[in-house]
Amino acid sequence: MNWTDRFIGLPHRDLGRDRSGCDCWGLACIVYREELQISLPEYLGYASTEERGEISALVAGATASPLWLPVEGPATAFDIALFRRGRLTSHVGIVVSHGLMVHMAEADLSRLEPYSSGYWSPRLIGHYRHVDMVSRAVR
Repeated sequence: MNWTDRFIGLPHRDLGRDRSGCDCWGLACIVYREELQISLPEYLGYASTEERGEISALVAGATASPLWLPVEGPATAFDIALFRRGRLTSHVGIVVSHGLMVHMAEADLSRLEPYSSGYWSPRLIGHYRHVDMVSRAVR
């Protein structure tokens, strides 16, 4: 059983941060909490996922944070893949392996999806690794 099996099929819910329903960042919060014992900031400063400008600003703030380091080279499991929707950066997926993510499909269920080709490929902004993941690898 792969760790991702536990996170496939969760329902979408705006601002959701638990298994009863979540948005894309909520899914990242759940995965990090349950698999890595890392608590991510919840970023609940927006009213709904329709407010993409707010989400984009929150994402920009997170990537400028010392908690997230840009990934040089291939992404590895649990890195965050950051995507643009329209002109705003407003979607995240949790990397399973380089080119494959688990993410929350808007108004649907969480699922595995490739991002090295197809819909997500041209929207990829980059990969980010939580600083705790880097420090664990160094130990």
